Amino acid sequence: MLKKIAVFAILAVMLTALPAFADHHKTKIMKKDGIGSYIADAKGMTLYYFTKDADGKSVCNGECLQKWPAYVADKVDPQAGLNAKDFGVFKRDDGKPQVTYKGAPLYYFFKDKAPGDTTGQGVGGAWYVIDPANFPKK
Repeated sequence: MLKKIAVFAILAVMLTALPAFADHHKTKIMKKDGIGSYIADAKGMTLYYFTKDADGKSVCNGECLQKWPAYVADKVDPQAGLNAKDFGVFKRDDGKPQVTYKGAPLYYFFKDKAPGDTTGQGVGGAWYVIDPANFPKK
Protein backbone atom coordinates (compact mmCIF):
# COMPACT_ATOMS: atom_id res chain seq x y z
CA MET A 1 0.00 0.00 0.00
CA LEU A 2 2.81 2.44 0.84
CA LYS A 3 4.46 1.70 -2.50
CA LYS A 4 1.23 2.60 -4.32
CA ILE A 5 0.93 5.86 -2.37
CA ALA A 6 4.56 6.70 -3.13
CA VAL A 7 4.05 6.00 -6.84
CA PHE A 8 0.94 8.19 -6.94
CA ALA A 9 2.76 10.96 -5.08
CA ILE A 10 5.64 10.85 -7.57
CA LEU A 11 3.23 10.88 -10.51
CA ALA A 12 1.36 13.85 -9.02
CA VAL A 13 4.60 15.82 -8.65
CA MET A 14 5.65 14.96 -12.21
CA LEU A 15 2.29 15.96 -13.66
CA THR A 16 2.28 19.31 -11.88
CA ALA A 17 5.81 19.98 -13.12
CA LEU A 18 4.97 19.27 -16.77
CA PRO A 19 3.34 22.65 -17.53
CA ALA A 20 6.37 24.51 -16.17
CA PHE A 21 8.71 22.26 -18.13
CA ALA A 22 6.67 22.78 -21.29
CA ASP A 23 6.95 26.57 -20.89
CA HIS A 24 10.73 26.27 -21.14
CA HIS A 25 10.25 25.43 -24.81
CA LYS A 26 8.18 28.51 -25.55
CA THR A 27 9.62 31.64 -27.10
CA LYS A 28 8.08 35.06 -27.34
CA ILE A 29 8.78 38.57 -28.55
CA MET A 30 9.63 41.25 -26.00
CA LYS A 31 10.30 44.97 -26.44
CA LYS A 32 12.66 47.31 -24.67
CA ASP A 33 13.62 50.96 -25.17
CA GLY A 34 17.02 51.22 -26.82
CA ILE A 35 16.88 47.59 -27.97
CA GLY A 36 13.57 47.25 -29.80
CA SER A 37 11.90 43.88 -30.30
CA TYR A 38 13.78 40.72 -29.42
CA ILE A 39 13.23 37.02 -28.79
CA ALA A 40 13.09 35.64 -25.24
CA ASP A 41 12.14 32.38 -23.61
CA ALA A 42 8.85 31.90 -21.74
CA LYS A 43 10.33 33.41 -18.57
CA GLY A 44 11.40 36.56 -20.42
CA MET A 45 15.10 35.68 -20.47
CA THR A 46 16.76 37.16 -23.54
CA LEU A 47 18.10 34.90 -26.28
CA TYR A 48 21.18 35.93 -28.28
CA TYR A 49 23.01 34.87 -31.41
CA PHE A 50 26.77 34.82 -32.02
CA THR A 51 27.96 36.30 -35.32
CA LYS A 52 30.89 33.85 -35.48
CA ASP A 53 28.59 30.80 -35.59
CA ALA A 54 27.73 29.13 -38.88
CA ASP A 55 24.16 28.13 -39.67
CA GLY A 56 23.30 25.15 -37.49
CA LYS A 57 26.80 24.97 -36.00
CA SER A 58 28.03 26.49 -32.74
CA VAL A 59 31.63 27.57 -32.27
CA CYS A 60 30.94 28.58 -28.66
CA ASN A 61 32.42 25.86 -26.42
CA GLY A 62 34.32 25.60 -23.14
CA GLU A 63 34.70 28.95 -21.37
CA CYS A 64 32.52 30.62 -24.00
CA LEU A 65 29.67 28.25 -23.20
CA GLN A 66 30.00 29.06 -19.49
CA LYS A 67 29.33 32.73 -20.22
CA TRP A 68 26.87 32.07 -23.04
CA PRO A 69 24.86 28.96 -22.11
CA ALA A 70 23.15 27.32 -25.06
CA TYR A 71 19.36 27.43 -25.29
CA VAL A 72 18.92 23.67 -25.03
CA ALA A 73 15.61 22.08 -25.99
CA ASP A 74 14.32 19.26 -28.15
CA LYS A 75 11.67 21.49 -29.69
CA VAL A 76 10.30 25.03 -29.51
CA ASP A 77 6.75 26.35 -29.23
CA PRO A 78 6.89 29.91 -30.61
CA GLN A 79 4.19 32.27 -29.41
CA ALA A 80 2.34 35.04 -31.25
CA GLY A 81 4.42 36.95 -33.78
CA LEU A 82 6.96 34.16 -34.28
CA ASN A 83 6.90 31.52 -37.02
CA ALA A 84 7.56 27.91 -36.01
CA LYS A 85 9.30 27.33 -39.36
CA ASP A 86 12.04 29.79 -38.33
CA PHE A 87 13.08 27.60 -35.38
CA GLY A 88 15.11 24.43 -35.53
CA VAL A 89 17.24 22.19 -33.37
CA PHE A 90 20.69 20.75 -34.04
CA LYS A 91 23.01 18.53 -32.01
CA ARG A 92 25.97 20.33 -30.51
CA ASP A 93 29.40 18.69 -30.47
CA ASP A 94 28.61 17.69 -26.85
CA GLY A 95 25.50 15.86 -28.08
CA LYS A 96 22.96 18.25 -26.55
CA PRO A 97 20.15 19.73 -28.68
CA GLN A 98 20.50 23.48 -29.21
CA VAL A 99 17.72 25.66 -30.61
CA THR A 100 18.30 27.81 -33.69
CA TYR A 101 16.47 30.78 -35.16
CA LYS A 102 16.77 30.93 -38.95
CA GLY A 103 19.84 28.71 -38.58
CA ALA A 104 21.55 30.78 -35.87
CA PRO A 105 22.20 28.92 -32.59
CA LEU A 106 20.58 30.64 -29.60
CA TYR A 107 22.20 31.42 -26.24
CA TYR A 108 21.57 33.06 -22.89
CA PHE A 109 24.06 35.47 -21.28
CA PHE A 110 25.33 34.69 -17.77
CA LYS A 111 25.04 38.32 -16.63
CA ASP A 112 21.32 38.49 -17.45
CA LYS A 113 19.75 37.84 -14.05
CA ALA A 114 16.13 38.92 -14.48
CA PRO A 115 13.51 38.80 -17.22
CA GLY A 116 14.06 41.66 -19.65
CA ASP A 117 17.80 41.97 -18.99
CA THR A 118 19.74 42.52 -22.23
CA THR A 119 23.26 43.02 -20.90
CA GLY A 120 24.70 40.76 -23.62
CA GLN A 121 23.65 43.08 -26.45
CA GLY A 122 26.70 44.02 -28.51
CA VAL A 123 29.25 42.26 -26.26
CA GLY A 124 32.55 41.89 -28.09
CA GLY A 125 30.90 43.23 -31.24
CA ALA A 126 29.65 39.67 -31.84
CA TRP A 127 26.68 38.93 -29.55
CA TYR A 128 23.23 40.34 -30.30
CA VAL A 129 19.55 39.97 -29.53
CA ILE A 130 17.36 38.87 -32.42
CA ASP A 131 14.73 41.23 -33.78
CA PRO A 132 12.59 38.79 -35.78
CA ALA A 133 11.47 41.52 -38.21
CA ASN A 134 15.06 42.56 -39.04
CA PHE A 135 17.16 39.48 -38.42
CA PRO A 136 20.22 39.49 -40.74
CA LYS A 137 20.31 35.73 -41.16
CA LYS A 138 18.52 34.05 -44.05
